[in-house]
Amino acid sequence: MKRIHISEPEKVILALRDEIRRSDESRYYHRLHGVLLVARGLSCTQIAMLLGDAPRTVAYWVHRFEKEGLAGLADGEKPGRPRRLGDEQLEQVRGALRMKPTDFGLNGNSWDGGKLSRFVANQWGVPLGVRQSQRLFRQLGFRLRKPGPEIDQANPGSQGESKKTERKRENGGNSSMGDQ
Repeated sequence: MKRIHISEPEKVILALRDEIRRSDESRYYHRLHGVLLVARGLSCTQIAMLLGDAPRTVAYWVHRFEKEGLAGLADGEKPGRPRRLGDEQLEQVRGALRMKPTDFGLNGNSWDGGKLSRFVANQWGVPLGVRQSQRLFRQLGFRLRKPGPEIDQANPGSQGESKKTERKRENGGNSSMGDQ
């Protein structure tokens, strides 16, 4: 049989590894293939080179398979910090985000991470950092929007006072446009 070549194999290998990591199911089949190759007589080192994993990882899959069967190759429960807010509290936050912060005694007309953090602390005594509160926006399906400038509503007299640089044409100073 004629040997088949894949163009740009490095890119293909990276794409396939990303696809394997994409879901629990694809990771399960990846482990299944590793154990199958051990059953066929290949060493953990050979399989690790073929599949792109560490030899110790392949050995770990085999030990789990021997101990638990096919269930040992499935992804287990991933430990992590428990959520600080329950489902009911998250629903209340979702409802609050549809209202104005002033409705809850907070300053401003739009929500940001700091205001949401203060809201959660006031309501339930749960301390959330600003970044954690910002992630909560996305988790609940909201987007953070920064308020736009209000230049069109500004007082023209006070605009000159707040500018960082002044253009001095009266005293012969240079302007950024150039005097002609």
